[in-house]
Formats: sequence, C-alpha cells, structure tokens
Amino acid sequence: MSEDGTLDTASLARIFLTRVIEPGDEVAGRWLRDHGPEELARRLREGGRRLPGVTDKRWAGLLARAARAEPERDWAAARDAGMRFVCPGTTDWPAQLDDLGDARPVGLWVRGRPSLRMWALKSVALVGARACTEYGAHIAATLAADLAERGWVIVSGGAYGVDGAAHRGALGAGGATVAVLACGVDRPYPRGHTRLIGRIAEQGLVVGELPPGEHPTPSRFIVRNRVIAALTRGTVVVEAAHRSGSLVTARAAGRLGRFVMGVPGPVSSGLSAGVHELLRGEAVLVTDAADVVELVGDMGELAPDRRGPVLPRDLLEPAARRILAALPARGTAPAAEIARGAQTTQDDAVGRLYELRSLGFVERHGDGWKLTRQAVTAGRQDHLPC
Repeated sequence: MSEDGTLDTASLARIFLTRVIEPGDEVAGRWLRDHGPEELARRLREGGRRLPGVTDKRWAGLLARAARAEPERDWAAARDAGMRFVCPGTTDWPAQLDDLGDARPVGLWVRGRPSLRMWALKSVALVGARACTEYGAHIAATLAADLAERGWVIVSGGAYGVDGAAHRGALGAGGATVAVLACGVDRPYPRGHTRLIGRIAEQGLVVGELPPGEHPTPSRFIVRNRVIAALTRGTVVVEAAHRSGSLVTARAAGRLGRFVMGVPGPVSSGLSAGVHELLRGEAVLVTDAADVVELVGDMGELAPDRRGPVLPRDLLEPAARRILAALPARGTAPAAEIARGAQTTQDDAVGRLYELRSLGFVERHGDGWKLTRQAVTAGRQDHLPC
C-alpha cells in the first residue's frame, strides 16, 4: 500500500500471496526475498517451472490456490469490514517483525485506528492456558491492567482463559491491547469472544496474517504465536501445562532475543507445570507489573526492593540487638550473664540494658533483667527465639 492509502501493485501482489501461502512458510519466504512480491505472484499465477524447495505435489497445491485467489475481491471485503493491509517497509510496519527472517509475515491485516508500529514499540505479550484457573485469570487481568496503566500495550491471542483475561484487564484500565488472530480478522474466533474482539477493534487493534474469511486451524495457531513473540519486547506466561501453545510463544521469544517471563503457580497444579519448567531454564520469575517493567522497560525502571515490614528491633544498633538477643525468653537474668551471652563486658551490657529499658524493650527486677511484652511480641514477628 502506498503512503497515501491507495493500493499499489506490490501491495496487491502481497494480498494475493496471503491467500496462496500459509503463514510462516520459510520456503515461500525465501522465494519472496529472492524474487519480490510481484514476480512471485506472477509465477504462481502462470504456473510453469516449479520453484526450488517444494515437491511437485506441493507446487500443484500452491498453483491451485493461486488460480482461485482474487486479491481485488479480498481488498474490497477488507475495506468494507474496516480493515487495512500493512506491508513490510511501510510507515506502519513494525520493524521488529523483520527479526523473523524468511518466516516474516507477507503482510498484516489490521482492524483498528492506532498505529501498529508505534504501539508495538512499547508492548508486552501476556499469554497462558485457555482452561485457566481463577488464580490464572485474576493474575492475568491484574497484570495487564497494571501494565496498561504504566503505558504498556498488552498483546495476546484473543483466546479463552488467560488471553481473554489479559485483554479485558487492559481494556478495563482504559489501556491499549492488541489481539493477534489465527484467522481472518473479520471473522472473530473463538465465537464466544465476538464481543470482546469487537471491543478490542474499537479501543485497540486486531491483527492477523490471513485474508478475510479465513478460518483457524491447529497449525495456524502455532505459527501465529511467532508474531506475538516478535511483535513485543517480552512474553509473560501465566499458567501453562507442559504442552501449552503459550510455551511455543515463550520459546519463540527466547530465540528472537526477547525477554521470557513466567508467573509461578502452585507446585501441585498441572496448569503451572509448563511455566515452572520455563522458570528452571530460560524464563525469569515475575510476580507483578514492576517486575515485568524492570526487564522490558528503559534503564533505571527498577522494581522496588522486596522486604517484610520494618520492626522496632530493626531500628536498634547491632550491639543493642545482641544484648536483646541474649536475654532469656522467660524470667530474668543478671547483667553478668547477659554480657557473657552477648560477648561483651558487663559495664557495656548494663549501659545497653538501660538504653533498651528507655525504649520499652526490657525492664529491671532487682538484680535481674527481663524482656517486656513488647519485646517478646516483636521477637515472634521477627522469627527470633524469644
């Protein structure tokens, strides 16, 4: 497509090729690189000598598809459905998709007004199990909402489970989200997400490689995942069994040099087993939006330090804490015994004990010293033997 939005011959050839070539076909990608879209389209229309890398049977299948392809009709149907076609090299093309090499999409069909290139510059993929638990749906929605509020675009596959929760989380926060489909973007799938995908098209973007009316297949779901991985700075997996398609997305992200992240779940849950396997290898454990942004964001966007609450004894000097630790949990002890336990002199121990008494940690009983109720409670909170 030319910059003024009109259809040129190269774009028309690419539209033709989306009807003939399956997404992710690296052999056809080499043909496209070697011959260009117009010459490749001409050879497929005219038939003739088979191009290298395919069998006669496969070549015949491609020619049969080419004979039925009607790019002008596809373009008219796309415009009627509010779609546009984005080609490599144009201003709206996300350059990071070029990292896919010969598996790069021929072009992308897009529903929605925002710039795909601009949105992809600050985007995170959030994927996971279709049959997710309430925990998975909650984590996905919360993570997506928090990332969206920080200005990040949430990219997912529009499916049931984690995908849908992620899209809804972003939309609910008034943020940006992109659904990458394994079918024609005028044909929402799954059908149960027709309204959700419609909302995404209104507030965000719906993207796909296949021309109008094309249906999804198992293989198309798998190759679609490479686009999700390449489009974003990193992929977060929330709940995934050992054979989950979301692991395909994560591993594609790793091969492309993107960040791979996983949210842990219960060790007894089969739906988290695939995530835990990732976390043992190439993935980084994340628990919230701050963890994700620390990885995919700009330099200096660090997650806050993780620590428990500050307890009163944390504010004491080390020498005073040693004296406090030397007191028995019950009953009293003389200053000399406390000094031996803290490995200091008796005079130093007495001075520290009077300091601790002024702070409410100890009290004196005759010649002995004992912990106050405050000190005993604080010691339990700090998991010290009190």
